[in-house]
Amino acid sequence: MNSQALGKSISEVEVTNISNQGIWLLTGEKELFISFEEFPWFKNVTVEKILNVEEPTPGHFYWPDLDVDLDTESIEHPERFPLKSKYRITSG
Repeated sequence: MNSQALGKSISEVEVTNISNQGIWLLTGEKELFISFEEFPWFKNVTVEKILNVEEPTPGHFYWPDLDVDLDTESIEHPERFPLKSKYRITSG
């Protein structure tokens, strides 16, 4: 008998906490903190959009509702990746 996985493989990732400072992700046996200061894309969005996270490959996280991709290295060492989203304020 030949068993073969159907569909694409997505690792399990879980948002374990959302605070006023950021988001905690649990992946495998590692917990990662995503600071709103370093990753402002998450600050003013709904909990539902933050909870909708996928890990298509180990260490790569994707929020489809926000079109945000991050990897473990950028989360653990944001200083190595200095580009941040700039919010534009437009007048009426």
